[in-house]
Amino acid sequence: MNRQQQVASPRDKTVALVLGSGGARGYAHIGVIEELEARGYRVVAISGCSMGALVGGVYAAGQLAAYRDWVCQLDYFDVLRLVDVTWSPMGAMRANKVMGKLESLIDDTRIEDLDIAVTTVATDLTRQREVWFQSGLLLEAIRASIAVPGVITPVHRGDQVLVDGGLLNPLPIIPTVSAQADFVMAVNVTAHSPRPVTLEELLPPEEAAQEQAREKARDAGGVDFASWVDGVRGAARRLFDGLGTPNGTTNGNGGGLGSAGRKSQADETLERDRRQWGRLDMVLASFDITQAALAKYKVAGYPPDVLIEVPKTVCGAYEFHRAEALISLGRHLAVDALDRFEGVTHPGWGDQAIVVEPAGEEEQAS
Repeated sequence: MNRQQQVASPRDKTVALVLGSGGARGYAHIGVIEELEARGYRVVAISGCSMGALVGGVYAAGQLAAYRDWVCQLDYFDVLRLVDVTWSPMGAMRANKVMGKLESLIDDTRIEDLDIAVTTVATDLTRQREVWFQSGLLLEAIRASIAVPGVITPVHRGDQVLVDGGLLNPLPIIPTVSAQADFVMAVNVTAHSPRPVTLEELLPPEEAAQEQAREKARDAGGVDFASWVDGVRGAARRLFDGLGTPNGTTNGNGGGLGSAGRKSQADETLERDRRQWGRLDMVLASFDITQAALAKYKVAGYPPDVLIEVPKTVCGAYEFHRAEALISLGRHLAVDALDRFEGVTHPGWGDQAIVVEPAGEEEQAS
């Protein structure tokens, strides 16, 4: 059977799926899986990191539909209620509430009992290496893989300190190399784009209009983030305590101004909070950039048969209230990628894919 005959009838064709890290952008993984199922492809192996580990694990456990229904109902307030601030020096937030919901879906499911071969990837800070979970409790494996360093508290297992696998391998292709599958599909949700690309730009016009309407409705709701931000700022201040000037001070005058020039205590506290919050923002942005660069190297070293790339600019890593639009984006990008793979359209940059151009093209254009 030739290649055209093979791809012409995808029914029962098998795929090894690589789902990358990227926070809320990982909702796009759900749309990709839905399109694969709609075309009759059968997923036989999943390798996931961070949000990719979560979506892949829930799917392998047969609970993706229930998870999808839940996240599509989350609004601003729901997301804020899920964020549980902690005073731990190991991270600004816990993930207990999210994990509680996942536990209600997958309970004590063990990875080795799943019908799909699953690998979730975490990073061991102690030994500075990747940790692959291919057996044991699925819930524990997911929790370790989503622990963004400095943001979500790590998982301690023996002498291991486990954090987000994206620190070393945001797109874990290697675990799928040995899979007995017809092809490997990788979904990179931290892709670099030559210019900032919005979510609405990538969606069909009618769906883009719907998302814009939803965003306007959210803004009109007058959501007040002040109390939540204050809590996170307090956690960030404790997290970064000692990173400022000696003795924990953050201003440059060391308290040496006279009473006429001294700032009020409230002003000093506000300035300190802003500075510490800025440091946390930098941690998140730096982590995002690093993941995008690492993902490029992983793709270059082990090119998948099908690569779907979601620009990292489509939304912030923590815009978890935009699930519906991000799932839709994942499905539309999967349609484009699979059409080209199956020979329905000519190979090359499709309308959806042109935003993620090779780096060389950007340099030539300049």
